[in-house]
Amino acid sequence: MSDTTTLRYTDLPRRQAMVLLGAILVVALCGIVYELIIGTVSSYLLGNSVYQFSLTIGFFMFAMGVGSYVSRFFHGNLIQIFVWVELILALVGGLCSVSLFMLFPFAPWFYTVGMFSFISAIGFLVGLEIPLLMRVLSERSTTRESIADVLSLDYIGALVGSVMFPILLLPSLGLISSSFAIGLTNAAVAFLSVLYLRDYLDAPKRMLACSIATIVLLFALTLLAGRITAFAQDHLYFDRIVWRKQSQYQSLVVTNTWQKNEVRLFIDGHLQFAEADEYRYHEALVHPALSWGDAAPESVLVLGGGDGLAVREILRHPSVTQIDLVDLDPEMTKLGRDFAPVVRLNGNSMAASALTVHNTDAFNFVKSADQSYDRIIVDFPDPHNEALSKLYAIEFYAMLQAILAEDGVIVTQSSSPFFTPHTYWTISDTMSEIFPQVVNYQMSIPSFGVWGFNLASNQPDARLGDLPADLRFLTPDVFTAGRVFPADLLPSRELATNSIFDPNIYHQYSRDISGY
Repeated sequence: MSDTTTLRYTDLPRRQAMVLLGAILVVALCGIVYELIIGTVSSYLLGNSVYQFSLTIGFFMFAMGVGSYVSRFFHGNLIQIFVWVELILALVGGLCSVSLFMLFPFAPWFYTVGMFSFISAIGFLVGLEIPLLMRVLSERSTTRESIADVLSLDYIGALVGSVMFPILLLPSLGLISSSFAIGLTNAAVAFLSVLYLRDYLDAPKRMLACSIATIVLLFALTLLAGRITAFAQDHLYFDRIVWRKQSQYQSLVVTNTWQKNEVRLFIDGHLQFAEADEYRYHEALVHPALSWGDAAPESVLVLGGGDGLAVREILRHPSVTQIDLVDLDPEMTKLGRDFAPVVRLNGNSMAASALTVHNTDAFNFVKSADQSYDRIIVDFPDPHNEALSKLYAIEFYAMLQAILAEDGVIVTQSSSPFFTPHTYWTISDTMSEIFPQVVNYQMSIPSFGVWGFNLASNQPDARLGDLPADLRFLTPDVFTAGRVFPADLLPSRELATNSIFDPNIYHQYSRDISGY
């Protein structure tokens, strides 16, 4: 903050004014991307995306308001102050993503402190910049014109940034590289401001040197982003990372345990399967449904399961001649088809002649399906956000019943009745509104603990038939025992049907995870 007399910018040439107007657009673009990066990192690591993005947006806007208010106390060389703020923002914003990943392994509260610190710092700096530039431009033109120009460019920049992040930055660069690249963009704005507005700076050479140093640092970090990402992920996961991919939809990481050389898959930081016991999960998911009732199934629809492990179990049933697998993410199904350790696990099931892969949204696929299926296997992630909650809604189950054969069976993984009991029983109650028979069962999966499944049939009196003979875990006795739920696996509060219009399962899941 300078105590010198406020400079006048009434004679600011049009060319220099255009530089400042362009800076406003870029500042807004960078600000919204930082906001999205922090929200996405928090969603990956902590889950509950609505909660994380709501907190991020709310506190970011509050910090911007604080920055805007504090800007009134800055006098003197406003352009020079703006350049310094840009350089500080470039460093803080550029390092936010990798710093948050490095903080997470220590403790949740430690991460939370870091998250709010970055949100507050970045929001404050972004909120500080816009009023400074508006004051400069208002001296050159009328207040009405300067406000219109600044706010319109601010909104346009926010739009461009919000569109660029999910379509371009996240899938092509990933979170850490994106934050470095956006920080580099802020540093470039500072550099160009020094070049074109050096006549309005007190120490242009020193500021030019600082801008170049910041650009060199962030450019080097961008080039090294792959190694830095690997280093951050090595601290996030206990095992050795052997494959990673940031797709358009999610972060995919495959690890290999040091002790037994076993494969594990993580999606957005959450364990999806572990080689040591995945057979327990997939046998429990697939075989009760395919062996239910008297008729042998011929057509099977799999929703999720892009790793091919559920398909491996389905292929144990010789009557099956058609398998349609629907997984939104082509990188997920490519992993199941091409990555050797996973191909070894799934027995090359993704190359089966009976299998057809559809990389599309499951909700839309079911809505437009033009055939019926004898069995439907639902293997979605837990309903930890609003987008997933609709896949556990009564409307979705009604859509599934519409494409289920008259003697058909549907089964869904339903989270843990121990850790998330109200989520589990909400799924059961919701399915009971649609299907005449719902069978609840739970199995012990060491990597996950007690895990729950819900099986539903159009035939109210159907029973379990013969299971394949060569299963490693599931037997009729194990299945019968799994249908018994101890008192601590039952709900302790009143439940309601989950609907697209009232997604209470999302709130039940949040309460279950939070322990209240």
